[in-house]
Amino acid sequence: MSFSPEHLASSPSDLSGAVAEDFALYREKFRLRLPESLEELRGPIEGVVELPLHVAWSGMTVYDLGKPRQRMGLYRTVLHEGLRDDLERFLNRDLLLQMWPVLRTLVGRTVRSVWGEVFPQLAARSRSAA
Repeated sequence: MSFSPEHLASSPSDLSGAVAEDFALYREKFRLRLPESLEELRGPIEGVVELPLHVAWSGMTVYDLGKPRQRMGLYRTVLHEGLRDDLERFLNRDLLLQMWPVLRTLVGRTVRSVWGEVFPQLAARSRSAA
């Protein structure tokens, strides 16, 4: 959340409006990146994946999909930092559906809710895993 001088000078009622606006913009950032359908996620299901620096700007850049923790880390990173092309290139529909019940607990609330709202298949996976 950003705090501009206008935010600091606002009354409490105005501040809540500014926070709500920031939150709406944050949600929209993730929504605009989404593919049209999960079918567009045609990333690899095996092997080693190297993420570009604009996605993996902090931490690991190389992930072995054969290692469950690294695979989960890759998906978490791409969901948070990837642009639409990155989502389509690095995520795989079947792996995402398989991992979603656990992965949804590792991503931020905004990412989780935006993906769940747009793709009912993910919400269904969450309910069936519960």
